[in-house]
Amino acid sequence: MPTPTPTPPRDITLRRATAADSKRLTRLVRRSGAYAGEYASMVDGYQVGGSYIEHHPVHVAVDADGLVLGFYALLLDEAELDLAFVADGAQGLGIGRMLIAHMIAEGRAAGLDAIRVVSHPPAEEFYLRTGARRTGTVQPAGHIHWARPELHWDLTDARPADAA
Repeated sequence: MPTPTPTPPRDITLRRATAADSKRLTRLVRRSGAYAGEYASMVDGYQVGGSYIEHHPVHVAVDADGLVLGFYALLLDEAELDLAFVADGAQGLGIGRMLIAHMIAEGRAAGLDAIRVVSHPPAEEFYLRTGARRTGTVQPAGHIHWARPELHWDLTDARPADAA
């Protein structure tokens, strides 16, 4: 029996990020508990810059008080999910699923047939639950010393992302 999808709180707004969100998105990335321990080098010194936000579709989930709960960045030219983060305290509320469903809709609207993600290993199961399918493994390179799952969402599939 499928696990029920949590319903995000009603006061969540999804909006296009602006350069003014740069510091808040950077903080969310750097403080992510998913990148503690052996994965810390991945986000050490990482910055979500204003020019990056202005040049790519970056969408942010905020609560009624404007608190950033999560965001994603979709690279349309590469048809790739580049960044996806949900604040540690907001996980399990359905915000990640809301972000992925929005990303898939944006990809379809842009005419994409598929979206690729090279996943952080602990996030693979989440992506599989949202309908992505594993297609390979990216071997360690540079400062990344671990293999990473490669997955794809098939946007020609009529199934909504939260039905997986």
